[in-house]
Amino acid sequence: MEPKELERYFEKGTLIPAVIQEAGTGEVLMLAYMNRESLERTLRTGYTWFYSRSRQELWNKGATSGHVQRVLSVMGDCDRDTLLIQVEQTGPACHTGSHSCFFRQLTQWEATAGKENEENE
Repeated sequence: MEPKELERYFEKGTLIPAVIQEAGTGEVLMLAYMNRESLERTLRTGYTWFYSRSRQELWNKGATSGHVQRVLSVMGDCDRDTLLIQVEQTGPACHTGSHSCFFRQLTQWEATAGKENEENE
């Protein structure tokens, strides 16, 4: 990615959300934030780097756990304000030990739930 194109992703702010997806299954593994430096490192090294909003520092996914994410593709959305990064995940992606960070189901939707609401209006 050209430096000028990279710059366009940070016009709205210094951080950009990155959705991390397992390439082989399409499963969403996690959401993290990147600043310019972490995106540049990701593109340069081929492994994910993020910016920790709580610690205010860069972190390399899997540096301590060994659960690294090898980058297969990086795509930007139509508004250039979100990234989709497809990876090959080694071990669990979540710090809880779960394969994906998205394992807490908030509600169970029935296929007819939306239709019932439409009929009542």
